[in-house]
Amino acid sequence: MNKNMPSRVLVVCLGNICRSPMAEGVLRHHIQSMGLRIKVDSAGTSGHHQNEPPDLRAQQEMRRRGMDISSQRSRPLVRKDFDRFDVILVMDHSNLEDALAIAGPRTEWRNKVGLFLEDSEVPDPYYGGASGFAQVHDLVDSAAWRWVEQWKEHQDQP
Repeated sequence: MNKNMPSRVLVVCLGNICRSPMAEGVLRHHIQSMGLRIKVDSAGTSGHHQNEPPDLRAQQEMRRRGMDISSQRSRPLVRKDFDRFDVILVMDHSNLEDALAIAGPRTEWRNKVGLFLEDSEVPDPYYGGASGFAQVHDLVDSAAWRWVEQWKEHQDQP
């Protein structure tokens, strides 16, 4: 996956109501704090929650951390996203397989997809309690900061 500074980033989980909306909010926060101009969106590999707001527990955790994601709405990942976005970051290996299946055989599309946590997965907190959402926030916050620092570094290079 290309690690140069993108202009558009898509974050993907299964339903686009827990992990990816939180990651979208955190990425947007860090991008703005670093003064970068990168558009961020999120989607789900399943359309089951289409047009729903993020899970209330995700909204509460993000609000607790000073970020409002209540205006986000779930949408499915579609083939057109592979043209529109420079980088597509997924939450787990199942999302990775699903995203690659949607991308099809086009190498340039497949090369845009990678794990949000480069060497691990972000667990799905949907069936757990509030502590799972706090854990997800901590994981995506740390990873988002690393992504943004890396993109900033590439922007600053001549």
